[in-house]
Amino acid sequence: MFDACVDLSTEYASIEQRLADPAVHADPNEARRLARRHAELRPIIEAYRLWLGLGDDMSAARELATTDASFATEADSLEVQRDEVAERLRSLLVPRDPLDGKDVILEIKAGEGGEESALFAGDLLRMYLRYADQRGWSTEVIEAEESDLGGYRDVAVAVKARGIPEPGDAPYARLKFEGGVHRVQRVPVTESQGRIHTSAAGVLVLPEAEEVDVTIDPNDLRIDVYRSSGPGGQSVNTTDSAVRITHIPTGTVVSCQNEKSQLQNREQAMRILRARLLALAEEQAAQEASDSRRAQVRTVDRSERIRTYNFPENRISDHRVGFKAYNLDQVLEGNLDDVIQACLTASADAALSAGEDA
Repeated sequence: MFDACVDLSTEYASIEQRLADPAVHADPNEARRLARRHAELRPIIEAYRLWLGLGDDMSAARELATTDASFATEADSLEVQRDEVAERLRSLLVPRDPLDGKDVILEIKAGEGGEESALFAGDLLRMYLRYADQRGWSTEVIEAEESDLGGYRDVAVAVKARGIPEPGDAPYARLKFEGGVHRVQRVPVTESQGRIHTSAAGVLVLPEAEEVDVTIDPNDLRIDVYRSSGPGGQSVNTTDSAVRITHIPTGTVVSCQNEKSQLQNREQAMRILRARLLALAEEQAAQEASDSRRAQVRTVDRSERIRTYNFPENRISDHRVGFKAYNLDQVLEGNLDDVIQACLTASADAALSAGEDA
């Protein structure tokens, strides 16, 4: 049992040796990769060592029970503990999404519903910013197109963990199931007769790619500059600082105009482009596999929704896992853990079931 842990223990010891070598830290990317892998393996190795230790103690107690019956009770207790650790170890050994340790770029786009949809997109942005703050993550709005009433037609925000997060606690691991269409039911501020309207906004969660994750040939890029539009001050609106980058092989287009300089906008656009190309590569590799990125709805049709926010009933419903709660006001303040955990639990149960059927 747990033969895979032998190889993982060898890998863990090797990583510890390498991290102790000052030369490794001369390459920050390599050091970061090793530190993340070390954090992923640590709970598995700790559980495996505990399971082995309990097995040794249980065997010793069984042997002593042949001459002293009092040790039989201790052996039974150790067996129960060992079975509990074994169950936890099985869960830890379920294959994880290799992108779970990543930071994310989260994009929110207004859909059907006009100005009300843009206001809802702004509500979603604030909800995710508050959730990130509660978890100690840093956030940075890297591109935004505001609406006339203060909402967002389109906004992209980078969400980053501080330090090396524990397995399952990185932004992508927690937020990956937020991708899809979010529907809102409420009386819009633009509604004079008090009627409840339904509108929607789309959320796309992209693992932020480092330069080592995605290779982009500069010859594959067409870069256009143009004058920024919208709010931002004179320096933004009177210079050709906005940047549009087209990745010719895939047709992916990214534009940024929030920053004052053309160089800054180019850097931000490249961050978004790398994230989109990494997600595209993952989808192509997965092909027909039903992983989370394929499940993210790219259109913003009200009928293709993953979640409903019903303001009159103070209700939030996730239609994928049957989650329902009547604390929408708290959820919008960033208290998202319950609904996120429902999605994570359903995904883990499905993975365990698939492993048992294999």
